[in-house]
Amino acid sequence: MVPAFRRLSLEDATAWVDRVTSRLGNVSASLSAAHGRVLAEEICSAQPIPAVDSAALDGFAVAASATVGASSYNPVLLPLRTIASGEAIPPDTDAVIPLALGEPQPPNWVACVEAVAPGENVGTQSSVAPAGAVLAPSGALLSPALTGMLVRAGLSNVNVVRRPRVRIVVTPKGAEIDSNGPMIRALVERDGGDVSAIVAAERTVQAIRSTLERDSADIVLVIGGTGAGADDHAAAVLAAVGELMIHGIALRPGETAGLGRTRNGVPVVLLPGSPAACFCGYEMLAGRGIRRLGGRDPRLPHRSRLMHTARKLISAIGMTEIVPVRCPARDIVEPLPSFGEIGLMAAVAADGFVIIPEASEGHPEGALVTVYLYEGRCIDG
Repeated sequence: MVPAFRRLSLEDATAWVDRVTSRLGNVSASLSAAHGRVLAEEICSAQPIPAVDSAALDGFAVAASATVGASSYNPVLLPLRTIASGEAIPPDTDAVIPLALGEPQPPNWVACVEAVAPGENVGTQSSVAPAGAVLAPSGALLSPALTGMLVRAGLSNVNVVRRPRVRIVVTPKGAEIDSNGPMIRALVERDGGDVSAIVAAERTVQAIRSTLERDSADIVLVIGGTGAGADDHAAAVLAAVGELMIHGIALRPGETAGLGRTRNGVPVVLLPGSPAACFCGYEMLAGRGIRRLGGRDPRLPHRSRLMHTARKLISAIGMTEIVPVRCPARDIVEPLPSFGEIGLMAAVAADGFVIIPEASEGHPEGALVTVYLYEGRCIDG
């Protein structure tokens, strides 16, 4: 039996997503191919970094005290000890003069034209990290800088959280061009998921049933067929082949979204077919589940900033509303036409969005609100 359509609060829907999703298991990955992955365990340095005092750049190793008084008018001849960046400093030296400040002279001398201080251009032992220091905590995203640090620490492989396998099922109407599939794929990949397949299914009970009975994913996203139309079967099929726990969420846009599980317990998110509602439903529900499965921070992956409203933001009580906004001036936002008015163009034209909770009628002019900023928008402060 299909549960009656009723709007559950976004808070309750989010809590359900959190209950049925948790971090997946670990796999070993090469550092050369692990950028953007999530570390599954804390990593500590096995030895000091650097292990010994070493040159910070290519140049000539010298005793700093011997360079006192050196200048272009008074070059000081010193023993020639050419050294490359990263090499151990020879005994009886404690500084490195850059190649540009020394001129090799026969037979084995270098003319130094500028004095250096002890330790100058030298990476001292443990200056980057002592032995046993935490280089990265469990759950850290592997950034380019962190990757470089771990390679320098002598690692070639690390244990990372397995990327969630996501199956996307699209049910376009007739000859309708599927724009939702590519859009959701991009969002899944942003959130660290691995799209195992985008399956186009006819809007029939049997076609949708077939896609939900496969077991090759950690989470399934079904797009379209979530409403009350004659060919909207997604909710009924999920109820028949698994569990339909929620159908209807107090979210605008996205109110016909649903949540449930397959017979084998795989989470399923039903996303509306309207591109704007599909987009917002993913951001608020599906994306959170994928980020949790992959060990990432489950919160929205957008920069947030407190800004003042230039005009009133209006919303209806009883619905959490996603309001697109733009930034006409520093720390000022104003509303754009809604998703209901201009569809997905609201997200394309916006600098970000404000979430108005269901208990609120909106925000007055001049109010301080939290704005979630899209990538590359409002980067001036």
